Amino acid sequence: MEIAVLDIKGKETGRKAQLSDSVFAIEPNEHAVYLDVKQYLANQRQGTHKAKERAEIAGSTRKIKKQKGTGTARAGSIKSPIFKGGGRVFGPRPRNYGFKLNKNLKRLARKSALSIKANDKAIMVIEDFSFDTPKTKNFIEVLQALGIDSKKSLIVLGDSNKNVYLSSRNLKSSEVINSSELSTYKILNAKSIVFVEGSLEGIESKLS
Repeated sequence: MEIAVLDIKGKETGRKAQLSDSVFAIEPNEHAVYLDVKQYLANQRQGTHKAKERAEIAGSTRKIKKQKGTGTARAGSIKSPIFKGGGRVFGPRPRNYGFKLNKNLKRLARKSALSIKANDKAIMVIEDFSFDTPKTKNFIEVLQALGIDSKKSLIVLGDSNKNVYLSSRNLKSSEVINSSELSTYKILNAKSIVFVEGSLEGIESKLS
C-alpha cells in the first residue's frame, strides 16, 4: 500500500511511503482488538477501593442484649453489618485488575487496529520535523495544515522529540507518542493517525 508523504504545511513532497500489507492491510480480528483494549483499560484501574469489614471496625464486642425474651431478633456485637456503623459484608478489597495476554495476540490486535484505520483513510504520513523551541502555536499550525485540528489525533514519532512533545502537551484533542508506545487503544481512540516518516520502519519491523 502506497501513501503520499506530506510536509508540515500539508502539501505533498512528491515521495511515497510504502505501508506493509502485513501490518496495514490484514483482515481485522475483532476479538483480539477487544481483548487488547480490555487489558489496556483494566491496567488503568487503580484497584485501591476498600471498605471495612466486621473484624476491622473499632467497637465493643460485648453482646448488646440478652439472647431471649426481648421479642426481637437475637443480636451479638454492635459491629454486626445489620447495625448502623457496623462492618460491610463482602466489601471491596484492594486488587489488581490486570491480566495477561499472549504477545502474538497483542501484535495481531495492533495490526488489526492499524488495518481498520487504513481502510477508513484515517492514516497520514508526514516527513520528519522538529521545532527550535516548544511552542503550542507551531504545533497547532501543523494540525491546521493537515486538516485535523478539529479531530482527535495521534502523532507517532520515530524517536523522542522533546520540543514537539512539549508543544502538544496543552492540547486535549491531540497526543504525541513514540512508536514504542503505540497501543491498540490509542490507535482506535484517535480519529486521525499521523505517522512521522521515520517511525514506519520501526513499527513494521516490530509488528511483522
